[in-house]
Amino acid sequence: MARQPRIHLPGLPLHIVQRGHNRQACFFADGDYLRYLHWLGEALRATRIELHAYVLMTNHVHLLLTPQDASAVPLAMISLGRRYVQSVNKRYARTGTLWDSRYHASIVCSDSHLLACQRYIELNPVRAGMVCEPAQYRWSSFRCNALGKSDKLISAHPTYGELGRSDAARRREYRQLFERGHDATVAAEIRLAVNQNQPLGPMSFQVAISDLAGSDRRVRPRGRPRVSRDLPKFDDAQAPDGP
Repeated sequence: MARQPRIHLPGLPLHIVQRGHNRQACFFADGDYLRYLHWLGEALRATRIELHAYVLMTNHVHLLLTPQDASAVPLAMISLGRRYVQSVNKRYARTGTLWDSRYHASIVCSDSHLLACQRYIELNPVRAGMVCEPAQYRWSSFRCNALGKSDKLISAHPTYGELGRSDAARRREYRQLFERGHDATVAAEIRLAVNQNQPLGPMSFQVAISDLAGSDRRVRPRGRPRVSRDLPKFDDAQAPDGP
């Protein structure tokens, strides 16, 4: 299935992924991460977007955020991207693009999938074999959400707030989410949704988003559909592409 256009809706969480061009590095030194986070904070404040989780990997970025105004998301990403790319190109005497095309975005169901998506984001360095525990990775929101380390970029989503009656209780319950081990099925579901720019959530949520968008926003299985023996096969020009 061809990737769908991105959809942004006010008040609904959004999982954003932006990758380096050809999956090449987009961060080269500690200062690059720090500058990116600084300009991310400025973009969030200027557009009134709340950030719930993030991770900056060597060659890509994950953000989980909620916009008050749907049109603010592309504005924030354009501003952030332009400032960061200009800084990298000047600092390393390079030219050309840094990011791979446009960012991917998946609306997230806050009732059933938000914390799973947040956990997925903060576990990226562990899955990549860069660290053994998410707290060991400096460039993510885990130490804020799980350990209480101050991070001015982070605004807790109400779903996170429902984990407990106090900050300590919420952090304790949140840490327990990471003790359940890696769930490959959930990770694959999250990746598929964001790669297709489709909603992440149960079918009822996907149908509701489809109604709001005026188009089919249901996630499609990876790969090409089965072809009945009674029907002609697709040729290469007709067959839908995978994500």
